[in-house]
Amino acid sequence: MRAFLLPHRIVMILIALGIVLWCAFSMRWDWIPKYTDLALLGLWRTIWILVVTTILGFLLAIPLGLAQAIGPWYLATPARVFCTVIRGTPLLLQIWLLYYGLGSLFPQFPWIRSSELWPYLRQAWPYAVLALTLSYAGYEGEVMRGAFSSVAKGQVEAAKAFGMPRFTLFRRIWLPQAIQSALPTLAGETILQLKATPLVASITIIEIYAVASRVRQDTFIVYEPLLLLAVIYMAIAGLITLMFRWLERRVPTKGV
Repeated sequence: MRAFLLPHRIVMILIALGIVLWCAFSMRWDWIPKYTDLALLGLWRTIWILVVTTILGFLLAIPLGLAQAIGPWYLATPARVFCTVIRGTPLLLQIWLLYYGLGSLFPQFPWIRSSELWPYLRQAWPYAVLALTLSYAGYEGEVMRGAFSSVAKGQVEAAKAFGMPRFTLFRRIWLPQAIQSALPTLAGETILQLKATPLVASITIIEIYAVASRVRQDTFIVYEPLLLLAVIYMAIAGLITLMFRWLERRVPTKGV
């Protein structure tokens, strides 16, 4: 409690409180009731895209990192090429290539247009999810490569000497320690993934950033929607940070 009441922290709290009160009473917020439902829908889509793409991307990053760390050349080389291409090209370009490139090829095949997948392939969200998933996997594949390489080889050799099956060794020794060492970086990359979600608005997906843009276009109010959007992103980023800190305490550092 004493550390919290240090003079510089009290000054910062008072300044923040003053800014909040100034924003609350000097800016226009009468537009909020009209756009509340659309904003809640956009917020849900932002969170949904973030959760789905990070989970799928991380599941893909594990074999990418493992292939680069210990895989044979015919697995390691494609994994390295994939990670290099993803990390070397802008995410917006990747989204557009999938949506405007791949998405424009599908209508040329009658068997695709007559399939049950066509109603989904006509929409924008599958391409957004695919692009963000591949992007996250490309970056996290490199993170997991370093994490797998950092696990002490002596533990792996000892487990093999005791006759532990490879999958059990991977599940109980290698993977937990790799995840533990990668968690701080994964937290940062997940926050970056959150800040990348506004790019899907460029392919007509209405998420929280697109809602703020619509408010600006309809009402010509610029700063208030953007300030509220910044607060929302900061709140979500704070929750992500707390979640990963909780995970860092829960994931074991040693094989059991």
